[in-house]
Amino acid sequence: MVAERSGRELLAAAGVLFPDEDGRVLVVRLPYDRKHPVAVPGGGWDPQDLSPRRTAEREIAEELGFTPRLGSLACLDWTLGHDRPPIAAHLYWADPLTPEQLAAITPDRAEVGGWTWLTPEQASHALPPRLSRRVTACLRAPRSAAPLELEDGLPVGHVLDHLTPGPAPEYTGLAGLSLTGDDAPDEPVIASEPPMDRETYIAGRPRIRAKARTVFTDDAGRVLLVRLTPWPGPRGEVPYWVLPGGGIEADRELPRAAARREVREELGWECEPGRLLALDWLPGPEADPGTDRGGAVLVYVFDGGTVTEERSASIVLQEEELAEWRFCAPDEARALLSPSSWARTAAALAARGRPGGPAELVGGYPAR
Repeated sequence: MVAERSGRELLAAAGVLFPDEDGRVLVVRLPYDRKHPVAVPGGGWDPQDLSPRRTAEREIAEELGFTPRLGSLACLDWTLGHDRPPIAAHLYWADPLTPEQLAAITPDRAEVGGWTWLTPEQASHALPPRLSRRVTACLRAPRSAAPLELEDGLPVGHVLDHLTPGPAPEYTGLAGLSLTGDDAPDEPVIASEPPMDRETYIAGRPRIRAKARTVFTDDAGRVLLVRLTPWPGPRGEVPYWVLPGGGIEADRELPRAAARREVREELGWECEPGRLLALDWLPGPEADPGTDRGGAVLVYVFDGGTVTEERSASIVLQEEELAEWRFCAPDEARALLSPSSWARTAAALAARGRPGGPAELVGGYPAR
């Protein structure tokens, strides 16, 4: 029997967008999925993966038989669903495949029943609606806007400067597609039996947790930090400083809603989150044995803007969780925060000064 899961837990997955010189994208057929058989290559995160980037590389190696050369993170899409846990879905751009790589594709037949190249228009119809919105957003938006911030496949934050939200096109699935690698490409495609039922599969998948934090600064460029109230435990016994924010209630709210709620609860402010400045993946102990975290954590860092003296004076701390607050110059913030927390904060502040999407980080430092 699978233990009951916390409402703060979610799944994580990573896929890869392989473009070709004609602007098409590689899709695969999932032999075990009768309802939605067309997908982009990729799959679920495992605790041994140091980051979603490593998940994407591992999944392509397992599914197609080669290790891709990944480029930038194309998007992070947080999706809710009534029939499954929420998912943090990452999509990465890859370098175009060489003729040698294409010739060497050796798919795992349990995972990939065939593959083909689709134009953006074709992909928008063949992929299931939520994935269609996600992939279409990445194909339509300028690369300079990446990583795109999406919620349920729809653009939010800075992405609204480049894309207009809209419904997914009519879903057609496999209709009219001819796939390379099918055992009998001229015959109707018949899905194989899945290795286990969907509920059992989902219940057994590993989970992560996520946090939403907000960077506020004053007119002098100092950063607002809050100190958590001490609690039993190795980190709670000493002063512990962080950016305002906290855990996302993954099964009932999206990241922007969580950031808004956390600021209201902790500081007493009604504040609409600004740009998403950083996405920081904190590996769990299976991937990083030196960590004291119980599992992997994904941290969203939003821009709260510049705070006036009048607004600072209106702070009402959540006494159950927070002991004090202060604005800190960079050197003081570096001394108060953990090394990874300061690195994340510095990356978020740097992202304020440039256009485009958030910084992709692992443990506070640029993802590789």
